[in-house]
Amino acid sequence: MSEPADADSAALLRKVRILERKLLRSETSRTGLEESKDRADALYRHIIRETQAQKLLLDEKNRMLEALSSKLSKYLAPQVYQSIFSGRQEVSLKTQRKKLTVFFSDLKDFTQITDDLEAEELTDLLNEYFTEMSKIALDHGATIDKFVGDAMLMFFGDPETKGLAEDAASCVAMAIAMQRRMRQLQAAWQGRGVLKPLRMRVGINTGYCNVGNFGSEDRMDYTIIGGEVNLAARLEVHADPDGILLSPETYALVRGKVTAEEWPAIEVKGIRREIRPYALTNFLAEPDTDQIIRSELEGMSVRIDIRNLDDERRRAFQVQLRQIADQLQQGDK
Repeated sequence: MSEPADADSAALLRKVRILERKLLRSETSRTGLEESKDRADALYRHIIRETQAQKLLLDEKNRMLEALSSKLSKYLAPQVYQSIFSGRQEVSLKTQRKKLTVFFSDLKDFTQITDDLEAEELTDLLNEYFTEMSKIALDHGATIDKFVGDAMLMFFGDPETKGLAEDAASCVAMAIAMQRRMRQLQAAWQGRGVLKPLRMRVGINTGYCNVGNFGSEDRMDYTIIGGEVNLAARLEVHADPDGILLSPETYALVRGKVTAEEWPAIEVKGIRREIRPYALTNFLAEPDTDQIIRSELEGMSVRIDIRNLDDERRRAFQVQLRQIADQLQQGDK
């Protein structure tokens, strides 16, 4: 074979070998790429599984938090609960002075009622009473402060307010709705054998109170304190059963929306000014006007709710009236 032919063969062989090496490297690269792809796919599937597991765990924790949050909300007024969880209200020992309308109520002769009922019956009765009253309170926008025995303390104007006059009107409207609902409950309770009906007394006052978190860094209570709160409680004590007694400040804010009669002045410890309360009238669906005796003269005011007088009290009151009449006759001599 000639030399040119040998040279061509050698050159061709070198090209074949170069091509073989390139193919080998290409195959190795392809194998590496496939292995990398398999590893990436495996990692992706692992991440997806982990993400799904984390999502399931997060969903479960969210459900637990929602359930816990719902349970905790039972111990707080909705307005306070929402302001805390929305970040508008700090959880710290902080108070402020605000003008609020305060509602205070209790049940007449509750101590005697507790003696007449078994503990289980009393518990069911009180829980039903508080449940029905709370529904009405929330419907009218009240901040429910606390239940103490048979008493309820609520207020309007914090943490949310519609304005001083509207807050007072909402509070009075709530009290009227409660007393009307109580009439219905009294009939139902008597039908279940509760012989002595639960009769609610209500006192309402408008004035400046300290409102906020009171207590310690570890245990605090969102509540109100001050002389104006005490005045609402004292008004409740003077109110008639099934009645609503307003302070002059509250009455001034709602006088165009209700009918009321002015009562003689009362003295309240810690309050220097004279308190002449106003009793709402004709606010029940079917008022027993024939059961109320009223007499107003200069220097004298008499108001008798006949429904509150059993035979013994009626006789005692008659004796007192005769004694008053004798004293008046002696004064004429």
